[in-house]
Amino acid sequence: MMRLSPTYLSRLAARFRREDDGAALVELAILLPVFLMLFAMIIEGGRMMWSYQAVIAGVRDTSRYVARVAPRDLCITGGSIPASVVSSADTMVKQTVQAQRLFPNGITVGTVTVSYTCSADNSYRGGEAPIAEVTAPLTIRFPFAGIFRFAGGDLSTINTTVTDRSRIYGI
Repeated sequence: MMRLSPTYLSRLAARFRREDDGAALVELAILLPVFLMLFAMIIEGGRMMWSYQAVIAGVRDTSRYVARVAPRDLCITGGSIPASVVSSADTMVKQTVQAQRLFPNGITVGTVTVSYTCSADNSYRGGEAPIAEVTAPLTIRFPFAGIFRFAGGDLSTINTTVTDRSRIYGI
């Protein structure tokens, strides 16, 4: 059996301090989780903005559609927006979101509501003007939520609404 002398151990320790073989691997092992977390946040942020913009575009286009097909005398007659327009508005928003998918979508659009108000502030020619309002509630779910939870955050879902208004020129 071999005994280790103190001089041999001190030379071994000095050589260990001088050598830097494997230092890059240790640094990578320390920084890799941070880089993966940053990469996941960038991907999720881009996906969220892309999907959110698709919902905004769908609601805006639907609001313009309602403004063109709803009767313009709603404020005079006290009527309502036809049910066929409301159901096609719901379909239009959801189809726009489905058509603009970039990744597997984590956005769920709820029931789209269509309503109108009458503006009496004389900023429109011809007196009172009906203003169509389209509102879509949405939930954004993140598939990488487990990574955020692992890092101490809890960003698994966001609930919000998107609303757009347009003056009804109608038929």
